[in-house]
Amino acid sequence: MEILDKVAEIAGAVAAVEAEKRTRRGAALLAEGVAAVMGCEGGGALAALAQDELGSAGAADNAGLQA
Repeated sequence: MEILDKVAEIAGAVAAVEAEKRTRRGAALLAEGVAAVMGCEGGGALAALAQDELGSAGAADNAGLQA
């Protein structure tokens, strides 16, 4: 799952930088860098949350099949 975690972090960073550029036309390099870092952290957190939710949903599905 390490590859998917990295993909989620990169996607979060790219999305955050694009949002920064679109909301502030003259965004400074520092602002874009901060957006990239925050997007990377947010993407990683969302990936972990999704993995936990999918894991619990998969466990519930498997329990229902065994019953």
